[in-house]
Amino acid sequence: MDLAKELPSAVDAEGLLALAERHHDRAARPLGTREAAGHLVKAYALEAPGRTVAEADAEAALGIAAGHLALGRERGSLGLSVLLVHAGGDGDYVLLHTWIEGDMADLAIFAGPAGRPGSLRPGRAGLAPCVWEAVLLAHERDAFSRHVLSGTGPLPGRLTAWSADTYAGAVR
Repeated sequence: MDLAKELPSAVDAEGLLALAERHHDRAARPLGTREAAGHLVKAYALEAPGRTVAEADAEAALGIAAGHLALGRERGSLGLSVLLVHAGGDGDYVLLHTWIEGDMADLAIFAGPAGRPGSLRPGRAGLAPCVWEAVLLAHERDAFSRHVLSGTGPLPGRLTAWSADTYAGAVR
């Protein structure tokens, strides 16, 4: 197939171009490593233009994370998670990415209306990270591999290095 002449029937050219036209950078900043339900949780704020993640939003997200992580051992958790608190353009999202046994990860996504953290509920089945969230999770996959899996020395030092290896700035 010559893509310059024709696209497969399922490719929504109009939809893809509309997404590209309104695509923009979002601000990301680390919120520190915290403890929730016995887990180390490295947290981030991700903000759409005109939106901010306040400390109260971060605390509400950490509470959601603690509830989810309470059964972490039963789900194979290794005790390390990444929390994304996303003040999105169409609502708020909380993503909790937890490293589990077998070189795998568990991902929980909570979604709700903007500015109402008490209304966040588990996302629908099949929901995956958006393009901006995926950038942060890719950074975290690399940081986990670099410092925890491939690192040397005692575990506390590796976890300190993992905790300090954060992403900040524009996410495209």
